[in-house]
Amino acid sequence: MPFVTMLGCIAVLPLIEATSHYWEKQRVQLLIALLLGVPVALWFIIGGDSSAVVHALIEYVQFICLLLALFVVSGGIFLKGDIQANPRNNTIFLGFGAVIASFIGTTGAAMLLIRPLLNTNAERKFRTHTVLFCIFIVANCGGLLTPLGDPPLFLGFLRGVPFTWTFGLWPMWLFVNAVLLVTYYALDKKFYAQERPEDVALDTSSITPLGVKGRVNLIYLAIIVAAVAFAPSIDIHNIEAGHAAFLDWIPVREIIMLTVATVSFTTGDKVARFVDNNFKWGPILEVAALFIGIFLTMIPALKYLGQIAPNLPLNEVTFFIFTGGLSSMLDNAPTYVTFFEMARELGGEPAVAGVFEPYLVAISLGAVFCGAITYIGNGPNFMVKAVADSVGVKMPSFGGYVVQAFTYLVPTLVAMVCIFIADSTWALVLGLVLTLGLLLRAVLAVRAHDDPVEQESAAD
Repeated sequence: MPFVTMLGCIAVLPLIEATSHYWEKQRVQLLIALLLGVPVALWFIIGGDSSAVVHALIEYVQFICLLLALFVVSGGIFLKGDIQANPRNNTIFLGFGAVIASFIGTTGAAMLLIRPLLNTNAERKFRTHTVLFCIFIVANCGGLLTPLGDPPLFLGFLRGVPFTWTFGLWPMWLFVNAVLLVTYYALDKKFYAQERPEDVALDTSSITPLGVKGRVNLIYLAIIVAAVAFAPSIDIHNIEAGHAAFLDWIPVREIIMLTVATVSFTTGDKVARFVDNNFKWGPILEVAALFIGIFLTMIPALKYLGQIAPNLPLNEVTFFIFTGGLSSMLDNAPTYVTFFEMARELGGEPAVAGVFEPYLVAISLGAVFCGAITYIGNGPNFMVKAVADSVGVKMPSFGGYVVQAFTYLVPTLVAMVCIFIADSTWALVLGLVLTLGLLLRAVLAVRAHDDPVEQESAAD
């Protein structure tokens, strides 16, 4: 009930006129999160399961430290110059984000690219769909190829999954991101045709060569990525088992990340950060406030999931559905761990880190891809939304976002499951037909809307 109430507050309070003004304040968000989360924590502590609370709080601190460090460092990088904000360039922008997300993380890629993307499209009226597909592609679906890409995969790496194993998921990565990019291009073509001619002319006339300000932050970003990959953190399992070494008590990884963030903030290019990027603390404060409530209230939800898991009908498809569906509502990292450990108990060969490989494929795909279905499925989602809100882009509500996800993202994922996961001829045929339908929808949308610049040239 507290978890559902937390989700209800996120979904409903911004839509009610009497509460929307108050909900925008981070202290109100934090107050509601604590009012819902602290009683749950006390309930578990009094009930003798304080370790569940400790685990949740440690994971929350690790989660926020990573997001904070990436937010601060990426805020000091400014892609100067201005390219034309046409469908082709925007699609290339998002495609680049899909590639780098697997290597610097979805959070790092999203925070690095969202501000330049918004700046490039500043002259355009229709920008909401671009931010939505940035969440779909850059903040989620792009991060499948390495354990650095998304927190769930990193947790799998810590549990014995080889670092290079996720490279084998490239066909699914390519399929999903390619279909989403084609869909985005068609959608952006539609909206580009509806832009005012004077806005398009202003965008075209303001083109300047691209460059990077605050380059030293790229080094800081690399240090954070290396820390995530190689630096140790608190090992709560060894501590609870009673054989923890000295370093098991030290959050080395988080110390490195926060130190780098501090150096970046205090010594970096102030113009690039505060003038060009219009850096504000609001987005990260909003994420920190909301997710403390989410991490605490989802403790009983995850416990309940673990209790009913043995009775669930588990196979490759249902592992994807359960992992993906719950990753869209719970944070995808703990959901991944829950189903990873569950699959370990089932056995099967060939196995990867003790998990039957087809099950591990389905769990990994569900956690990474389906984290994009709601704002709360993955940490970067809310951060991208908050950055867009801060520059005046009107983003959809919680429910409105889910509708958009089911319109564009979910059909793509269904096609992917039918083609790559479901082991039957009818599913393959259904997946191919659905893919053809998605591509046909995109082609028809492109043909129905001409480029306004081309229209103007033809008129002349």
